[in-house]
Amino acid sequence: MIRELKLVPGYHSFVVVNNDGIVIKYENMDYKKALHYAHQMLTLYAKASKYTRDLFDAPDNEVESIRLKTEEYELVIAQHGNFTFVLTQRPEEEEVAVAVEGEEGGAPAGEAKKE
Repeated sequence: MIRELKLVPGYHSFVVVNNDGIVIKYENMDYKKALHYAHQMLTLYAKASKYTRDLFDAPDNEVESIRLKTEEYELVIAQHGNFTFVLTQRPEEEEVAVAVEGEEGGAPAGEAKKE
């Protein structure tokens, strides 16, 4: 599975964590950053699962994965059994260029400035 993910355009790094917060495997980051991701993502996943179970009825109340998109990268968090997988991806160059162009003009991309 990991070999296939490495072939995806934009792949940057990953962390595999057990449910006790112990980092099992990581790549393209230092151990301290992997621990930071492990702690933050397990907490986020637990809270998202709790609130989703409270808001929705079964079978629509299970969180399969979480996707967070920031300016720098994208995080994908998935839990399977006793393990949590965190993948970081860099956005493609075209998407970054469009976002930067929209910010420079002072108006979001696709909207004209009012004078």
